[in-house]
Formats: sequence, structure tokens, C-alpha cells
Amino acid sequence: MTDPSVSPVLCIGEILIDLIADPGETLATASTFAVREGGAPMNAAIAMARLGLPVRFCGAVGDDPFGARLRARLGLEGVDASSLRVIERESTSIAYAWRDERGDGHFQLVRLADRLLQPSDLAAANIAGAGAVLVGSVALAASPSREAITQAVDVATEAGVPVVFDINVRPTLWPDQELLLAACKPILVACHVLKLSLDDARHLWGVDTAAAAIERVIGYGPWLVVVTDGSRGVTVWTSKADDNLKYPVVPVDAIDPTGAGDAFTAALVTRLVRSGWVIPTDDDIRFAMAAGALATTRQGALTALPTMAELERFLGDGS
Repeated sequence: MTDPSVSPVLCIGEILIDLIADPGETLATASTFAVREGGAPMNAAIAMARLGLPVRFCGAVGDDPFGARLRARLGLEGVDASSLRVIERESTSIAYAWRDERGDGHFQLVRLADRLLQPSDLAAANIAGAGAVLVGSVALAASPSREAITQAVDVATEAGVPVVFDINVRPTLWPDQELLLAACKPILVACHVLKLSLDDARHLWGVDTAAAAIERVIGYGPWLVVVTDGSRGVTVWTSKADDNLKYPVVPVDAIDPTGAGDAFTAALVTRLVRSGWVIPTDDDIRFAMAAGALATTRQGALTALPTMAELERFLGDGS
């Protein structure tokens, strides 16, 4: 049930349809695809709504059945989609997804409506009234969505609204590393919370350890940095800590890691919002890690995102 005592978290960015190849198939061989709603900011919005936070989403879809499907899904999940822009005579963005023989995920994005989010679309989102603003990096790879995200972060900063930057590097979207860094820099400078994977850090700075990634980013001034590294757990740095803290993964029988990062981010933001943005405790980080772990026990991204009841049950029985 949504908590009316806190201001809504505003998630801004890409919203799209995932077309997922059958297991063992690639784009060159697949003949059928599973159709799913997707986009990291949308996933995070739905994940937080399932954990009881009020959430708004701002993005752009096409005036087509896929766009209608995405709007309906947000409504079904209890996410306020009143600032979702529907672009006439444009198609909704699509991401083709498949896994290779090692189980590594691959994506091919066809960016259409999502990249057309305009700075002027932000007025309806009431950024200054948000409890936090969450953005990612995919929307930074095209204009005018890049300018919309940058302006949203500027408005949030001026209003004193915490900014969460959940980096999600898709190398095929960026011609070179310099463009990626240049697009991310204004958000890195402004964000309170920075969450990224070690793979993201490799693409950004060529580093091979979480500690090296943290060294690269703390000069930008974040309050909290979280570096995830798959089965090797997470490394956390806070502005109040003398050293990095490492947390092992929660052991589960994992079958699909697709939704883990979004579940982790949503659970962490949920705890931060409800605490009034105090430095997260060990319990807060473990809560987020449990959400990420639980998400790996199911197929898909949205279907894997746990509700608060499921997460509390998982934590309660020590699974």
C-alpha cells in the first residue's frame, strides 16, 4: 500500500518495449520474442511502487498500441503517469534482448519516442515537489532527452530535492568514451546518490576494481556511492565513512539477473526516503541486497521485482 506521508519519487527517462528472444536464440536466429514492458527508470518506478512508495514517471512513448500498453502498465502498478508524454505520429521505442551461450545479456535499442522527451515536458512533472528524482544514463545518449534530463537535475538541485543517478551504460549508444563522460558529468556533479556497476565503471574510466571506481567519482561530491559487481557483492562509500564497506551477496538459487539492479536501487531509495535521507545503515544496504537477490529468482525484469510483503517474508524466513 502506498505511503501517503512521503512526497512521491519522480523517475525520468526511457520507457520502452523489450522484445526478448527465446533462450538460446539471438537476433540472427530467433523467430519469436516475448513482449515485456521495460526501460530502467520505468522498472525502478514500478519497483518502488511495489515497495509502497508514491511514484511519478516522466518519459515519452509513441501514439501506438505499445505506448498504450506502457501507460496501462504504469497505472496498473500504481505509478502516476500524468506527465508521460504521448508523441503523435511516432512509434514507441523498442529494445531487442537476448543472452549468449555464457548467459550474458545483450541489447539492441531502437530509440524512437523515448529520445524525444523535451525540457518543456518537465513542467507537468512538478520536480520541486518530489521526494527525490531518479535518472539514468540511457536518456543522455540522444537529444532532446539529454537536455531534458540535465534540466530536470538542475531544477531538482535548485529546489533541494535529492538526485539519484543510476548509471546504465549501453556501449552501442556511445560512439566514444569522451562523449559518454561529457554527457554524464553534469549529473555526476549534482547527484546525491550514485549507483553503478563495475562494468559501467570500466566503460566510463577503464578501472577494474570498485575501489578505483569510487576514487574516480568521490571528487564530484556525491553523498553515497554504490558499486555493484554481480555475484561478488557491492561496495559502498558514504561521505561520513573512513573507508569503503563491502557486502556479500545474499545466497539464492538465481535464474535470471535481469531485474536485480532495478530492485536493488528501488529498495535502497525506499529506505533513504523513509529515513529522511540519513546515511544508510548496514540494515538498509542488506535490505536492498535482499531485494536484488530475490529478483534473480524469477525470469524477466518487471515480473521479478518484489512487493514489500514478498521482501519482508524473504527476510523473515532467512531465505
